[in-house]
Amino acid sequence: MPATIQYEPNNLCLLRISGVLKRSELEASQDVLAPQIDAGAKPRLLVILENFEGWERGADWNDLDFVLSHGNEIARIAIVGESRWEPHALAFVGAGFRPAPVRFFPSSSSLRRGRGSRGTPDKTYETTVQRDSS
Repeated sequence: MPATIQYEPNNLCLLRISGVLKRSELEASQDVLAPQIDAGAKPRLLVILENFEGWERGADWNDLDFVLSHGNEIARIAIVGESRWEPHALAFVGAGFRPAPVRFFPSSSSLRRGRGSRGTPDKTYETTVQRDSS
């Protein structure tokens, strides 16, 4: 299966994606994460892109139910992958449009090819959400 999710201690959620990510695999991962959030967890999401080939074509990626119902409860998101996927991955997770900080880290294979910087994120996207106090 190209997408696997593991819930680790201290609210760390590890999502490994390889090959082409299918909409059904994303939904299955969200189904694992949602009950944890419903129980009060504020997960820190670590996404590892291994041999990633992109997203399933023709799938309905416009379904935002999980993002709207649980997205604000994710504490932070870190994505590790080949540098060429950085803009696509950051857009996919809504970097800059969610309250959680989102960072992309180039994988070691990207570093060996001279892309990205060692051990520091290429970019950090953070958004502060103002909540109406009334």
